[in-house]
Amino acid sequence: MNTNPAPMEGTPLIKPSSTDHPLYDAVVAACRSVHDPEIPVNIYDLGLIYTIEINAEGVVDITMSLTAPGCPVAGDMPGWIEDAIMAVPGVQTASAVLVWEPQWGMDMMSDEARLELGFM
Repeated sequence: MNTNPAPMEGTPLIKPSSTDHPLYDAVVAACRSVHDPEIPVNIYDLGLIYTIEINAEGVVDITMSLTAPGCPVAGDMPGWIEDAIMAVPGVQTASAVLVWEPQWGMDMMSDEARLELGFM
């Protein structure tokens, strides 16, 4: 029996990012500097970064996933993301949290990632 409450109708599976924040593009660029060691594509274009939240004080909260729960760098990758984001001028703190819902799928990759991996 599933005891998890169903999401409210219209509630997105992935929380929207702070795309209108002035630091957003720089944080995305920082995320793109981190690569999955098993796949030659950055984790942003792989679709592993679900949400980038940035508040007025420059606190960045990342919600991310991995290609698979058994990924050998599961314990390391959030720290890699945090380190990359902390290098962005104006960022005060950064934290990355791994989630497994929704499950990552190849449909979350950018067109650039699909092209790089030969799926287009």
